[in-house]
Amino acid sequence: QVQFVESGGGLVQPGGSLRLSCAGSGTSIRFYAMAWYRQAPGKQRESVASISSSGDTFIADAVKGRFTISRDIVKNTVYLQMNSLKPADTGVYYCNRDRPVREYWGQGAQVTVSS
Repeated sequence: QVQFVESGGGLVQPGGSLRLSCAGSGTSIRFYAMAWYRQAPGKQRESVASISSSGDTFIADAVKGRFTISRDIVKNTVYLQMNSLKPADTGVYYCNRDRPVREYWGQGAQVTVSS
């Protein structure tokens, strides 16, 4: 059974940083493009960063220069480093394959950026 478990969310002040982790089980992240998604209150879920099976990364314009995606193949974990956080970054963050599989959505990690 494939499962992705997100962790590392929390409450942070504007300008602060967080690092999210996505631990995979039942599948190896090295063979698939993976992505981080977020869903802000009242909005649709959107992709913010992805990493290909070969390690190439793509960052959405809204977070470019502030967010970085990386992975540890040994730990089977994908990370999202978020710096210079803004209130607009508030939402629930999920990881899934770059072509998301409905059954693989987890509980997500809540990120709240507020003073």
